[in-house]
Amino acid sequence: MRAVFRAAFESDGALSRGSGPESDPRGSFLSLRFIQKRPVPMNLFELTRALVDIESVTNGEKKVGDYLFTHLSALASERNGRIERIPAAPGRDNIFVSWGQPFVTLSTHMDTVPPFCGSREDGEFIWGRGACDAKGIIAAMIAAAEKLLAAGTRNFGLLFVVGEERNSAGAKAAAANPRGSRFLINGEPTENRLSLGSKGALRYEITAQGKLAHSAYPELGHSAIHTLLDVLHDVRKIPLPEDPLLGRSTLNIGTISGGRAPNVVADHAAAEIMFRTIGDPSTIREAVSAAVAGRAEAREVLHTPALHLTGFDGLPTTFVAFTTDIPTFNGVWGQPFLIGPGSIHLAHTNEERISKTELSEAVDIYVRMTRQLLATRGSQA
Repeated sequence: MRAVFRAAFESDGALSRGSGPESDPRGSFLSLRFIQKRPVPMNLFELTRALVDIESVTNGEKKVGDYLFTHLSALASERNGRIERIPAAPGRDNIFVSWGQPFVTLSTHMDTVPPFCGSREDGEFIWGRGACDAKGIIAAMIAAAEKLLAAGTRNFGLLFVVGEERNSAGAKAAAANPRGSRFLINGEPTENRLSLGSKGALRYEITAQGKLAHSAYPELGHSAIHTLLDVLHDVRKIPLPEDPLLGRSTLNIGTISGGRAPNVVADHAAAEIMFRTIGDPSTIREAVSAAVAGRAEAREVLHTPALHLTGFDGLPTTFVAFTTDIPTFNGVWGQPFLIGPGSIHLAHTNEERISKTELSEAVDIYVRMTRQLLATRGSQA
């Protein structure tokens, strides 16, 4: 909280409802107008902790978005940049800041999975929800931008989006509002190795209906939960395809709900399931339809295709099983690259943390990639 306070208020600026580019264009909240200098600068680790300490579970990103808007408004003002909000959903905006015409964009997401837990640190790691997925990455990208700007580099931008952990709502909004970028560096925890591919995602909500009855006389009703369990048993038996590079498709039954009381035959039950796909999902779709036929309803909620990506000279490579916003950007923000500090094996867990060494290395990687991609502008013209 002290770090947040310093970033927001220890400046020579005045608190006002601004009317310039640093204010909310909808005039819906008080923002800081910096008249003489930036807020007290925060180093990479301080900024990471400040971001982790702002709860931003998907659908609740507003506070972290406001924080980033204020923080980046100062940097935009100081370095002759432009900052804007890109609305994605009511009360949920992407944050985009650029210096010059953005030829390269560094991007990641602001939202996290539940449950929220604040930050702590030791000599080696910063801990807390979002430390590696992806608030440490946000901090590394901002630090890279500061380093590039200090050296006089321009024509790049930062794009931080909402909703990646659920339905890519922010990436959809960004895809509908491109800004001319030719390359997109997307940040996700890959241990600072460039991913040459990622699995896709196919998510369903499966619902079953039943008939209420007293549990002492189950023959008078019909249990939706029993039906759902039978359907899920058959779904788990679906043969899953494999790919020589991305590996085997997988299935996760993420949530199950239903019923009213232990002594009542359930009249409703639902489950959310997700397949991690490696190619054309048509065979899985057909198998799910067959598994639920006549017993339940399967509603497809999300499909994100698997990806094969290109390399980048001098960077170690990997393949990842998780899904990203890259397919949803649909290429309109430029050719994508996928790389970031942190381990996906720690993301979404109670042990989520990020190595301070990896964070620092990521800053240099993002600087190097941005410079090398900017150097290709002549050939891209």
